Amino acid sequence: MDLRWTDVLDIAIELDELYPESDPLSINFLELHNKVIELEGFSDDPSRGGEKVLEAIQMAWIEERE
Repeated sequence: MDLRWTDVLDIAIELDELYPESDPLSINFLELHNKVIELEGFSDDPSRGGEKVLEAIQMAWIEERE
């Protein structure tokens, strides 16, 4: 799967599957950014992962947990 920053829900699902022990509420944006760019299939420009997109991913991850 080819993941880009705009694939917020797909990224959240991948993170939830790979890091079931992580609490998305307590993760900081730097750590979240690193986890996203390390995902298998992630192929977007790492510098495009700004605060707004990271917040959207974090919120989607929280919703995926519920």
